[in-house]
Amino acid sequence: MIRKILVVFLLCSTVIVTAQRTSSSPYSFFGVGDEFSTTTVEQSSMGGIGVAFSHYKYLNFTNPAAIAELRYTTFGLGMLNNDLTVKTSTVEQQSTSTSLSYVTLAFPIGSKAGFSVGIQPVSSVGYSLLNTLTDDDGEITEISLFSGNGGINRIYGSLGIQVFKGFSLGIEADFNFGNIENSILNRRDGVVLATKYDEVLTVRGNTIKLGAQYKVQLKNKTNFNAGATVKVGNDLNVSGRDYLYSTVFSTTEFDIPKDTLSTSAISGAYNLPVKTTLGIGFGKFDKWYAGLEYENQDAITTTNLLGATNSSAYKYGASNRFSIGGFYIPKINSISSYWSRVTYRAGLRFEDTGLLVDGTGNTTNFTAIKDFGMSFGLGLPLKQLSTLNMGFEFGKRGSIENNLIQENYFNFRLSLSLSAFGQLRWFQKRKID
Repeated sequence: MIRKILVVFLLCSTVIVTAQRTSSSPYSFFGVGDEFSTTTVEQSSMGGIGVAFSHYKYLNFTNPAAIAELRYTTFGLGMLNNDLTVKTSTVEQQSTSTSLSYVTLAFPIGSKAGFSVGIQPVSSVGYSLLNTLTDDDGEITEISLFSGNGGINRIYGSLGIQVFKGFSLGIEADFNFGNIENSILNRRDGVVLATKYDEVLTVRGNTIKLGAQYKVQLKNKTNFNAGATVKVGNDLNVSGRDYLYSTVFSTTEFDIPKDTLSTSAISGAYNLPVKTTLGIGFGKFDKWYAGLEYENQDAITTTNLLGATNSSAYKYGASNRFSIGGFYIPKINSISSYWSRVTYRAGLRFEDTGLLVDGTGNTTNFTAIKDFGMSFGLGLPLKQLSTLNMGFEFGKRGSIENNLIQENYFNFRLSLSLSAFGQLRWFQKRKID
């Protein structure tokens, strides 16, 4: 009972922690912010693959069907440290942020099913962009400051069931929630008061994901894995208000509101199309695994969203991701060598984010924002079936072409996967000898 109370407390605490999550990426200015990949540290270390992979002790956020193979109650906690270098054709800047990635609890139901529940961030907003205009003499005549904060989180539950040997189906439902604030402060030379546009939004929405996995043993005890998921199209409903008011500057405060010029209600939605993920893999049980994965989604659209939320400086196109990765364990039951029991992971990820940005300001020259990452990681075994996982990822997003921004990043991920309940299996009858 104490353990159950502890888990509930950790889940509730995480709601508060993730609500304070921040991003330092300029690309969090667009849409609902900088979106996060819903993968475990183990999956991220293999390029993000996981739709075809399942294991008796590993969590899997990509495919709910994978939870059917779980055989031990497992608690997972993940952290992310992001070192970001942002540069344009003339300026370069660095920043670092650390945040909680996920808290999740999963357990088997009998011998052919499993259930998982948890909380994760979906996106984060945290940008501050400065734009200036100058006259013929190079003197600044106008300053515009764009800033934003907030983000979206999700609470999810997933269920996987083995239909027959080697074939499993799964379903996942989640609830998305969060708050986002965007603002534009404009000050012109010779004008006493500046103007500020504030947009305060509340985001809510539900999502359903369906998954399937198939596994068969080939010759030499090599397994062939295949998996697929379909995330049903849904809307993220947006509500709130915008405000336009005049301000004055102070030495103690950034700006002091004076007169409200206008205010209006915001009610609209981000329309998220169906997202499909397909993958295959080969491997030997607790020895090695190699897999390929492809993900695709049509362009995101919006309904009744105006102002900064639907800026003409950007738009959405179709997004896709291709990942390749795997792991290797020298000898999982080695007694003489600890490092022979370590899991070594690596992978590559090629992604078209679907975001198109016009850096020239004429709304006719849009550039696709692409993302490339290479990753590797270690799974360090602890007592019983628990594991400390470390992941390292180097990547690049965007480009300095078309007056845009390029991000070079290094992500360090850390997770603790605890089989803290030993080999306790819930929902099974106890046998008395």
